[in-house]
Amino acid sequence: MSGPTSTTLRHYLKPAPLGAFLLGISSGFPLTLLLATMSYWLSKVGIDKKTIGFAFALGTPYTLKFLWAPLIDGIALPGLSRLFGQRRAWLFVVQALLAVALIQLGASDPNHHIARFALWGVIVAFLSATQDIVIDAYRIEILSDEELAQGTATNQVGYRTGNLLAGAGTIWLASTEGAALGWPMAYAISAGLVLPGAIAALWLGPGRRTAVREAFSLAAFRHFLKHNVADPFVDFFKRPGAWLILLFVLTYKLGDAVGQNMLSPMVVHQGFTDTDYIAINKLVGFWCLVIGSLVAGALIARFGMGRLLFGAGIIMAGANLMFATVAATGHSVAMLTLAVGTENLFAAISLTVFATYLSGLSSTAFTATQYALLSSVAAVGRTFATTPSGYAAAAFGWVGFYIFAACLAIPGLFFLWLMHRAGFVVESVRQTGVEEPEG
Repeated sequence: MSGPTSTTLRHYLKPAPLGAFLLGISSGFPLTLLLATMSYWLSKVGIDKKTIGFAFALGTPYTLKFLWAPLIDGIALPGLSRLFGQRRAWLFVVQALLAVALIQLGASDPNHHIARFALWGVIVAFLSATQDIVIDAYRIEILSDEELAQGTATNQVGYRTGNLLAGAGTIWLASTEGAALGWPMAYAISAGLVLPGAIAALWLGPGRRTAVREAFSLAAFRHFLKHNVADPFVDFFKRPGAWLILLFVLTYKLGDAVGQNMLSPMVVHQGFTDTDYIAINKLVGFWCLVIGSLVAGALIARFGMGRLLFGAGIIMAGANLMFATVAATGHSVAMLTLAVGTENLFAAISLTVFATYLSGLSSTAFTATQYALLSSVAAVGRTFATTPSGYAAAAFGWVGFYIFAACLAIPGLFFLWLMHRAGFVVESVRQTGVEEPEG
């Protein structure tokens, strides 16, 4: 094999993209433990649905992480930063705290100490969002322009692998039908999933960021606020089309998020069993996600960012139309399998393209803060705009609802068209205006 295809494939096997895969595992597992696995655990021990509902509020730190991202960019941890570099020092400290918090969460007894359980859940959510700030910044810094698309793809595969291990893996460890270790031990073992990211960081070396430690003074504090809090936002918002870019980021994945929010109720309504749905997701969905992520990295290298963003948005609308077909067909395992496989394949392509675009928007001078801002804006759309999805499903019926979800792709594509026409999105992975300022 020779030519562009072999060159693209070789990029997947370079140290930085392989390391991005390991970082993705550590990034992906905590949120699954907080949401899907925790909800399953609470349901199994008889906690009522209203109490379980608090778990979804644990996604809030992911929408607010840009508020403390400047601390990650601007503060060098004493001793550790000199030894490991700023990014790795923060990563190792946050991961150690996260592992302890997960062990404490697993050791909490939600039947008798729900307040303590909730407190540790909030702590885990905060530390997990902070770990994402560090990993995202470190990943962007260690990947060259030529490796960014493939490295983002392998990171997405790692993220999904972490989801799987923390979901099916942790439940198997705890369940009497599996290893029968109980929930405290299952969570303690799953806390070890911080290790792949730590190993990758030791292997790949320090990132580019180095904060200068200064003795505390009013002048030093003012300088910190200017350089690490004000300048990243000023740098982003002075770019041409900054507000249009944020509108695009806010709306691009909206249709996908709305559709996925009501997928489980639709599957139950159509009469599919838990075994049907779990088997389809594990045997078909996961591998379609892996294939889609890897294919996306190659497509970006081949066709460029602008065209792929358009294509990814269109195919995600098509995935929602597949679920409209499932709703219209009724109880058909074959149709559900096709729809889940298609959705996971298209979602992986779309998310990898989108994550690469956000990475390319982040200035190397303010990587952590700017990527946290962009990913927080995307999370706001997913978190809060999906709340009325149940009302929409009730109003439109399942077929109409998924057609409606497909139509929600139109605003994001419209904003993308405006950006492309104005020259605010370019085909290279690094977007206009991300060069590090002199000095």
